Amino acid sequence: MNESIEIKENERVDQLYSQNVKIIQSPEVFSFSLDAVLLADFAQFKSTAKIKIMDLCAGNGAIGLFASQKTKGQIDQIELQEKLADMGKRSILLNGLENQVHMHQLDLANTFTKFSKDSFDYVLCNPPYFKNEVSSKKNPNPYLAIARHEIKTSLSQVLQVASGLLKMNGKLYLVHRPDRFLDILNTLKENRLMPKRIRLIYPKRHQEANMVLIEAIKDGRPDGIRFLDPLYTYEGTEYSSEVKGLLYGNR
Repeated sequence: MNESIEIKENERVDQLYSQNVKIIQSPEVFSFSLDAVLLADFAQFKSTAKIKIMDLCAGNGAIGLFASQKTKGQIDQIELQEKLADMGKRSILLNGLENQVHMHQLDLANTFTKFSKDSFDYVLCNPPYFKNEVSSKKNPNPYLAIARHEIKTSLSQVLQVASGLLKMNGKLYLVHRPDRFLDILNTLKENRLMPKRIRLIYPKRHQEANMVLIEAIKDGRPDGIRFLDPLYTYEGTEYSSEVKGLLYGNR
């Protein structure tokens, strides 16, 4: 850990204790939450240093940092918002991962001015969940609004970029909302991405799912979809044993 990294005004350092990963965060911008932890855990990578991973809509870089604990592969991250990208760059340095993880402040629309098509083995993405509709109630904080609503990008663009980056048979790992499940499946198919593993996340038993994790393969066969065991976030008023393990270790 590099403890000499600048922590700016209104910033704090949070830690994922299960992995000893430190993340620079701020109440002024979008912070990582459980969906980032779940996505990084759901993703399955080869451990070899030869693989290449891209984290789209990276925010402050949490997912890529968590993923770095599972592989020696190179991890690139793309984030539009300069403040978030800067926090991500400093978090990479804070964890001493500058030789493995690389943050790029970049608009998704310009992805292929910097990165070659068909060059990545895996793509991770925790995109904005909500459509940018006139009737949508948006947070007055522009950092939060852009992170949550499709103001600067869209599901279609995210999946088009992901497909373009992936090699044939490369894998996409996506976290999103179940109420857009049909839209997600249709857009995956439009972009040559075939869903293979799906896991629904529920706040508690007997409640509706509020997140979905999806693994899709570029140019994969259109059959063989597997629905995994559900994950429950809470047992009563406490985190479930699985979520405790993800956050604090000792699973």
